Amino acid sequence: MSTQTIRESMQSRPGRPGKIEKAANPRLAMVRLLDYLKPFKLMIGLVLLFVIIYTLLGLAGPYLMGVAIDKFITNKDAAGLVRIALFMLATYLLNNLFQALANWIMSKVSQDALKLLRRDLFDHLQKSSIAFFDTNPAGGLMSRLTNDIDAINQAVSQNITSLIASVLSMVGIVVAMFTLDAWLALSTLLVVPIMLWFTQFVAKYTRKGFRELQKNLGGLNSIAEETISGQKVINAFHRNASVVEDFKKQNQLVFKAGVYANSFALLVMPVTNVLGNFFVIVLAGLGGWLALKGLVSVGVIATFINYGQNYVQPLRQLANLYNSIQAALAGAERVFEIIDTPSEIADVADPLPFESICGDVKFEHVKFGYTPSRPILKDLTLEAKAGQTIALVGPTGAGKTTVINLLTRFYEIQEGRITIDGKDIREVRKDDLRRKLGLVLQDTFLFADTVMENIRFGRLGATDDEVMRAAEMADADHFIRKFPEGYQTLLTERANNLSQGQRQLLSIARAILADPAILILDEATSSVDTRTEARIQKALLRLMEGRTSFVIAHRLSTIRDADNVVVIDQGEIVEQGSHQQLLDKQGFYYNLYVSQFKGQAI
Repeated sequence: MSTQTIRESMQSRPGRPGKIEKAANPRLAMVRLLDYLKPFKLMIGLVLLFVIIYTLLGLAGPYLMGVAIDKFITNKDAAGLVRIALFMLATYLLNNLFQALANWIMSKVSQDALKLLRRDLFDHLQKSSIAFFDTNPAGGLMSRLTNDIDAINQAVSQNITSLIASVLSMVGIVVAMFTLDAWLALSTLLVVPIMLWFTQFVAKYTRKGFRELQKNLGGLNSIAEETISGQKVINAFHRNASVVEDFKKQNQLVFKAGVYANSFALLVMPVTNVLGNFFVIVLAGLGGWLALKGLVSVGVIATFINYGQNYVQPLRQLANLYNSIQAALAGAERVFEIIDTPSEIADVADPLPFESICGDVKFEHVKFGYTPSRPILKDLTLEAKAGQTIALVGPTGAGKTTVINLLTRFYEIQEGRITIDGKDIREVRKDDLRRKLGLVLQDTFLFADTVMENIRFGRLGATDDEVMRAAEMADADHFIRKFPEGYQTLLTERANNLSQGQRQLLSIARAILADPAILILDEATSSVDTRTEARIQKALLRLMEGRTSFVIAHRLSTIRDADNVVVIDQGEIVEQGSHQQLLDKQGFYYNLYVSQFKGQAI
């Protein structure tokens, strides 16, 4: 992960003031956004054609007005005036028609392009390492998918045609003005350098402000997501006032960033109004003097004033668009920061076949630390033969879960190697490896879907009958059928409408359906009562039968029948053997037993 991304995630935490950062490379962000429009070149070409047509039609209006004044009003030709008025009406109607068509097509193109961008961002998140999610809060990532994409959407879907039309309109007006009268046309150019300088000045600060605003919105989302998910804990510990205060602090950061960004952004409109009025005054004064000298007609002056007002209007639009574009570029940079963050380590170019395995697992002199300077595992060597159950025990922080994280390749080892049936797991596809592993964790995660689909998550191609058989083996079928909708019962978010034991049995059913060769149980029964534990233990024994199993547990009922109990302390194996052998030895494991399990049957 880049230092910038880590720093950003830290700054998005509540109560931490963020330093305003300049957008790293807005031009690159714009180029990359335009890449998403490339698949729709033909439709964009049609949009450009319509924009050119309605821009030319818009330029024709003021010219026809000047002709009406000089040829028909001055000569009191009523019939000619009616004809040219009808022609002007047709011109403006066609102008609006082509403008509507261009906007409709561009809206469709932009939504297609943003769909691709969302897909790429979400796909990359799915490929990101567990370490990436360790340092990026969920709310911040959600902000990239929502707030930042929405900022891009507003700029692309609503403003691209306006941007092109404004530029074409300004160019067309300048050309038409020089065609009618060069001196009057030169006066229009006084506004351009002033406007360009001011826009560049404002851009320097609005881009910073919008980037900071998006970042602080991510922090606000993080707080909201955490507090909503942890509402039970918040209420249990009476911390409602505390989280409200955290929210207020982060909300204040959003407020300050919003004021900062919009204060500069809102300067654009009044300044362009002043410039526009100055522009019309110059045209009226110079045009009136030329008319008195007989150098130009009244119709030409009227055309110029009309063009002048139309010239300032695109400037105003460009000013407004500029603010939207700055917000979009700030959002785009944040999105591309995620997309550019390295994903999980890629598979080797020529991976080893990994279809049918026995389940022999070896850790050979493995060294690992989540931070390289602070090793967790120190020269760990461990072997599990096919079908064996290995229990990992030890104090909190000893490295038990780290062993599991390395076996699943959630993290990559720094030294040594891990093999399954003699094959280094780094030399097989991660997908192939993980298909052979089944996990039942303490913190079960079930989706807001039906019971049937939550179990089927273990193997998406499973039939309903196979799902039900897996539930029966997990001893979950009896309570599932008591639900009003049975297997079609819809679970709430995080399955809060189930007990902890029921959630655990569904996760076991999911693992049974996956039919893994190697099973990993991480504190699978630590959060349930003794009676429920007995039921879960029964299901686990069915699941473990004939499989290599790694069990992390603190309860004797889970580990006493293990083939090998491995005691880990401070990243090293200090003892291993059967449960009874270690008790007879009266060493580290015995002391652990006496302190934690005293009074339970051996």
